[in-house]
This record gives sequence, structure tokens and C-alpha cells, in this order.
Amino acid sequence: MAGIVGYGAFIPRKRITAEEIARQWGKDPETIRKGLLLEEKSVPGIDEDTITISVEAGADAITRARIEPSKIGAVYIGSESHPYAVKPSGTVLIDALGIGPEVHVADFEFACKAGSEAMFVSLGLVESGRVEYAMGIGADTSQGAANDALEFSASAGGAAFIFGKENLLVDVLETYSFTSDTPDFWRREGEFYPRHGGRFTGEPAYFKHVLSATRAILDSTGLKPSDFRHAVFHMPNGKFPQQAGKKLGFTEKQMEIGWIVPTMGNTYSGSSPTGLAAILDIAEPDDLILMTSFGSGAGSDSFVFKATELLPQRQSMGRTVRSMLDGPKHYVTYGQYAKLRDKIIVNE
Repeated sequence: MAGIVGYGAFIPRKRITAEEIARQWGKDPETIRKGLLLEEKSVPGIDEDTITISVEAGADAITRARIEPSKIGAVYIGSESHPYAVKPSGTVLIDALGIGPEVHVADFEFACKAGSEAMFVSLGLVESGRVEYAMGIGADTSQGAANDALEFSASAGGAAFIFGKENLLVDVLETYSFTSDTPDFWRREGEFYPRHGGRFTGEPAYFKHVLSATRAILDSTGLKPSDFRHAVFHMPNGKFPQQAGKKLGFTEKQMEIGWIVPTMGNTYSGSSPTGLAAILDIAEPDDLILMTSFGSGAGSDSFVFKATELLPQRQSMGRTVRSMLDGPKHYVTYGQYAKLRDKIIVNE
């Protein structure tokens, strides 16, 4: 048996409201709110990127795990927005957190499921006995072109999970992956902003994969939606995860804690992992938790978790997702946001 021994998350303090973005482009903010179920999103500061977010989340994960960082034998960061095209994000993180140098490091990519992909591989290495501990991270400072639907949701944040075999906070009972070649969302080399297939991103992309992966893991475990205390699905907007959960038989109450997208936006690779971290902040022993991610291109990873007696003792040892969502915020104007996200090109 292997599972999560430590976890952490990080969300930048800067925010921009959906109303501010809508005002810039002459759109009705109420239509945006009702259409996407989004109120605001997080914005990375001038000194924040996927690496700094991963370091912050990873530091809390190590604190909750109560292990020496040097015992972590593998570190994987999943992201769509690694700061360097050629230079790994993970090497900066291991030096910042005191991990290594005897450690396997890699940067992962698979659109919005790169984070769950990193978690999946980290878990497998621990289960095989290859390493004692492994850290899987999903983090992004996601991109959305000006006046595109993605601009209302693409945000910043992420979560880190350390997997091990002793002193588990959460057991991993089952995993399942469902993948196909579905080109609903892409970004070619050298392009700054991704492109997407509009409504095509719902069906046959998001819903086909999320529903298929979740139904398969329920079948393999013999569990029913009613057996779970909490569930979290990838959150490209506010509506998709709610619709997916309803189709699968999950209630709004089960999805309430992990449904954090209205106040932080879509953190891409950090979306469902950060929702999971929010659930772990309040979960009680023996709670069953479902997480299903989604990555365009396309695929979903499903996990079934079970909280242990140790989890409540470690919850207060790091920042909670709710404290970062509701804590001090710094709201920016569209002009400030455009500057921070390099949307303004200055010819020299």
C-alpha cells in the first residue's frame, strides 16, 4: 500500500475580476458569470511562475510529511507553462527545497493533466520500491489570448503531493487512465497562446474522457458515487465539472469543497490537484475521495483516495487552500494584468 504522506498548495494573491476583463472588451459581465460560473481569477506576480508556485507548494508538502527532503528520490513537475523551453523546472526546485542531488527529476507535459500525470508516475515509483518517496506537482501560470474565452479563466496556482509507504495521510486505493487522440486544444512551438476548438472542447473531449475514466474506476472498485464524501473534477470553467458530476451521480455537496474555480480560475495542470488539496484540508478519517483530471489532446486520470487517522493531525501544519482563496488579495486593473502577463509588446 502506498499513498500521500504530505501535500501543499499555493495560489498567488493577485486577482482580476471577470467584470474587469469583460469591461475591457465591451462584454456583459453577468453573461460571463452565468456562462462560465467565474467571479475572478488568480494572476501571477512579476516574480511568480510555475517554479516559484511549485517551490511554495512543495515546501508545505515536506512540512506536512515530516521527512528529510533528501529522502525524496524523484520529483516531477507537470505544467503547460514551464518558464524555460530548454531547462528543467525541477532542478531549480530541488536546490530550493534541499532535495537531491541523488534524485530523478523530470518536467511533464500533457495539457491540463500534466499534474495528475506527475502524481501517477510518482505513486508508481513508490509502489515499485524504486524510491522511498516521490513528489508529484501540478502547477501553471496558464495563458489566454486577449479577448478570448480563456482570458476569463486562465489563472495561476498549483499543488504538490509526496507519496510514500509509511505514515500515510491518504491511501491510494485505485487509479485509472483513459486516453485518446482528440485534438481539442493545442499550442504549436513558438506560439504564445493556445488555440482551442470552442464547443468541441466539451464533447467529445472533456466529457467523454472525464466520464469514461470515472465510470471505469467506479466499476473496477465496485464503489458507487454515494460511497464518496468528496469528489473533484478538472475545472476548465465552473460549469463543466458540475455537469460531469451530475451525469455521474455525484451531488453538489460532494463536489462543494473541491469546486474552487469560481474564485481562482483554471490553473490548468494545477486545477484538480489544487481542488484535491482543498479537500484534504478538511477531510476526516475514512473519507473516500474521488479525483478525475482532464488534459486536452486528450486524457483523464482517475484516483480513489481514502483519508487516514493521521490526516487531521497534519492539516494545520501548512497553508490551506481556503486561507489563500479568502485571505489577503490584491486586485489589479486590466492594464496591470496585461503588463504582468506580457500581453503588451513594446518595440525597441
